Amino acid sequence: MELEMSSTASAIGVSVPVLRFLLCFVATIPVSFLWRLLPSGAAKHIFAAGSGAYLSYLSFGFSSNLHFLIPMALGYASMLLLRRRAGILTFFTGFGYLIGCHVYYMSGDAWKEGGIDATGALMVLVLKVISCAINYSDGLLKEEDLRETQKKYRLTRLPSILEYVGYCLCCGSHFAGPVYEIKDYLEYTENKGIWACSKDKSLPSPYLATLRALIQAAICMTFYMYLVPQYPLTRFSEPIYYEYSFWRKLFTQYMSGLTARWKYYFIWSISEASMIISGLGFTGWSNSSPPKPQWGRAKNVDILGVELATSAVQVPLVWNIQVSTWLRYYVYDRLIQKGKKPGFFQLLATQTVSAVWHGLYPGYIIFFVQSALMIAGSRVIYRWQQAISAKNSLLRKLLTFTNFAYTILVLNCSCIGFMVLSMKETLAAYQSVYFIGTIVPVTVVLLGYVIKPARPVRAKVEKSQ
Repeated sequence: MELEMSSTASAIGVSVPVLRFLLCFVATIPVSFLWRLLPSGAAKHIFAAGSGAYLSYLSFGFSSNLHFLIPMALGYASMLLLRRRAGILTFFTGFGYLIGCHVYYMSGDAWKEGGIDATGALMVLVLKVISCAINYSDGLLKEEDLRETQKKYRLTRLPSILEYVGYCLCCGSHFAGPVYEIKDYLEYTENKGIWACSKDKSLPSPYLATLRALIQAAICMTFYMYLVPQYPLTRFSEPIYYEYSFWRKLFTQYMSGLTARWKYYFIWSISEASMIISGLGFTGWSNSSPPKPQWGRAKNVDILGVELATSAVQVPLVWNIQVSTWLRYYVYDRLIQKGKKPGFFQLLATQTVSAVWHGLYPGYIIFFVQSALMIAGSRVIYRWQQAISAKNSLLRKLLTFTNFAYTILVLNCSCIGFMVLSMKETLAAYQSVYFIGTIVPVTVVLLGYVIKPARPVRAKVEKSQ
């Protein structure tokens, strides 16, 4: 069996551990289908926990489940013993344990070299554990003190251990996300909320949407396999790269970022298929006529939205969507003081948490700090655009295109740090294009303090009214 896996892995250009992971990852689709057919209640929780733990064992070994058990136990203990402080305690203990695993396994280096470990799944699990504890703490607060999202997801009772473990290890999202709320999980497993069936209302068929996600996954993998030999990550450590002209280096950085993104598109497409076929990905019906089923909880990326984003502000809304949503709910929004508007501090803090969640590599830290600058600069360009009169459509379109070009340039120059990880390689790649990915957003942000457009006339009229 091991020999067959070795030959198969060699044929498709991956290591045996990665092939084993991919097989278990794809297996989440039929397993999620079986999960959907089970009766509500305990059967669903037991199957979710058991299948997630077993597939983790097959992918990463027995130790992986021990790693998962620690933050899960810490989170549940904090909810049980210190409900009011459970959210903050779980946040720091969960991230502390994750950081320890990042440092011990140095998983970023392993991933670069074709290895795999349980750290990626642990990253997803830690977010689930933290959100569960925070929502249970929110259950003690007065309703008038809560934001709409807090009202929607707060927990008024402690989930049972079986419910909690099923939520944490549910195989449909255990390996690579998407992250979702325990309240949605509980309503799904109990056939409540949007999953409640009646004579006049039935659940939609997931098969067409699942097929669409699988076709998308196949296309993404095809693009990745075609591009990766032409734009390997090792290119940035090869002498030939530094002999390129400035424009060719810039193009190579863009193509390297694009190539890497197809890998993530593939992974998230498989996760999307798994979530959809289980039924948990369902988020309700559209307002169109006839109404169409929506599967927003399963969606983790909008490929065209990323590649054609006209503003850097849009990127977190279309890339790793559910993690971006988690960061907004549990970091960004909670750092905003009541009665005050968010500023650069909230944005930088959120991006820093995202960087630490990925790992402590300098490339991650630099990338996410630059992404905060990138978003801030894009907001400045957008404000300039909005200040232009609608009559001057040409100038407005020019600024729209400028924001689009700015986003492509800064995103793809910055993401090299996310891929090469080390400080030396990151700075060398940035320096090879004269730090244009850093200088441009900093310049735009500074210009925003100098060029302060007047408010649109319409806004003044509305205010006077």
